[in-house]
Amino acid sequence: MKRVLTAVVLVPIVILALFKAPLWLFTLLVFGVAALAAHEYFGIVKAQGYRPFMVLSYVFLIVLFAGLILCFYPLGYALHPQTRPDIDIGSAIFAITFILLLSPLLLLIGALGREPLSQALPDAAVSYLLLPYVGFTLGLLPLLRGARNGALFVLYLMLLVWCGDIAAYYVGRAFGKHKLAPRVSPGKSWEGAVASVVGAILVGWLLFHFMEPIADALRSLHLIITPRFQYGSPESNATHAPIWLVALVAITVNVCAQLGDLVESALKRGAGVKDSGTLLPGHGGVLDRIDALLFALPVGMFFYLAGLSQYFAGV
Repeated sequence: MKRVLTAVVLVPIVILALFKAPLWLFTLLVFGVAALAAHEYFGIVKAQGYRPFMVLSYVFLIVLFAGLILCFYPLGYALHPQTRPDIDIGSAIFAITFILLLSPLLLLIGALGREPLSQALPDAAVSYLLLPYVGFTLGLLPLLRGARNGALFVLYLMLLVWCGDIAAYYVGRAFGKHKLAPRVSPGKSWEGAVASVVGAILVGWLLFHFMEPIADALRSLHLIITPRFQYGSPESNATHAPIWLVALVAITVNVCAQLGDLVESALKRGAGVKDSGTLLPGHGGVLDRIDALLFALPVGMFFYLAGLSQYFAGV
């Protein structure tokens, strides 16, 4: 019951933030989630005997998201808001990549004073892992959100992850007999994993098939403010996505999401903890709730840049 009640409270908040919050505020909210996830990650790391460079890692996390905000709102826009250019996703990704490449060097320099010296490398390594694992992946959320109808695309990704997780949970509990990864997560089964993939494909097809009425419903709630275009109309070059592409995206996103779930389970099992935290009743911690999304977001960004965005342009 706690699991359901928590979801009932959180989902509307997430949707409101996704569609209504200004991009700078949305980025700050995502940073808040990243900071909470980082705190839980460091708790897992310390439970395994490591001593992460927490202050330095948090500084890198702050710089990463501050860099994103500057990419969205450059100085010229602050002085002349009416001249704001389109978001340059390439520049933002370059900024993230620069931080990811620079931070390990600074962590290794900081590790020079570590005692015993044998802990210098592992402590620096587990500290750095936070950035690609949590910082980079969650940093993709504001990038996608800032694109045209990006909020709708992010909602699509989230629904693929959430619905796949729900299918795996209930089918696995009812029919699961064959263990998926007993060393990592004894509760997960192949039956649940297959149900998750099938559920994602079905939800992906439904979302694409009913894209226009879904967009109209969101527009009637004033969550989408862009004008409505019919697929195939002279005003829009958008068309319905072919079924094979819908299935490919759904399967890839779902499999990566399940891998993300297993990776976090392995981290917790190695540390001897059940949940990453207790902030969300029935769900554990923040990292427990976003572990699948962390692995799904890079895949979603790849498909978006590879051309999937055109199927969202008409709504």
